[in-house]
Amino acid sequence: MAPARRARTPAFVRSPARRFADRRLFFAETFRTFRTTGAVTPSGRRLAEALAAPLARPAGRPRAVLEVGAGTGAVSRVLADLLGPDDTLDLVESNPRFARVLEADLRTDPRLAVHRERIGLIARPVAEIDPEVRYDVIVSGLPFANFHPEEVSDLLTQYLSALRPGGHLTYFGYRGTARLRALAGSSRSLARHGGVAHVLDSFQRAHATGYRTVWANVPPARVWNLSVPSGPLDPSGPLDSARG
Repeated sequence: MAPARRARTPAFVRSPARRFADRRLFFAETFRTFRTTGAVTPSGRRLAEALAAPLARPAGRPRAVLEVGAGTGAVSRVLADLLGPDDTLDLVESNPRFARVLEADLRTDPRLAVHRERIGLIARPVAEIDPEVRYDVIVSGLPFANFHPEEVSDLLTQYLSALRPGGHLTYFGYRGTARLRALAGSSRSLARHGGVAHVLDSFQRAHATGYRTVWANVPPARVWNLSVPSGPLDPSGPLDSARG
């Protein structure tokens, strides 16, 4: 007998007016707070699905999920669709305008409201969340390319420390932006981006289990999957399967 398939929450379609409102808000916040927003539009469906992929795998036990930089909820809705009956989801969003949108949607959006008792909104920076809480899946939507290398290192260390053994971290970076920065960036900006790239490469070599490119996103993006190590965090060493 074939194993029973887990029922999924219906993928309710958002109205064109609401999709336009989300894009308009994202566009406005990009220019107002570009360093912490980093994108002019919410993540596309294919990118959201790639980021949420670890949650799509059956676990056979309750899981705790964390999304950092939830924005207007494009990835949050895909994560909510994949929640099991005992799974929980924490959404971290420090931008007050985005947080107000999410707070309202947790009451009114069918894909989120159906899980309202198991979805929490944390409207403050991720550095301020409870360091004792552990998660099975962490999805980061923060724009690492806009941060300083030390900030990226601190964030990745915090993420991996917050994962339970066997847990997964996913994050993404846009493809082709390095070439644009090389053409238009200042020497200081290029040095910062080079430092960020070095930090990311170090963590990927030590902890990545794979990556995939989402060409159907605008712009195309590469999604990385990192897994918590069994011993102390050490951002060094070879990366095998992720380089294939």
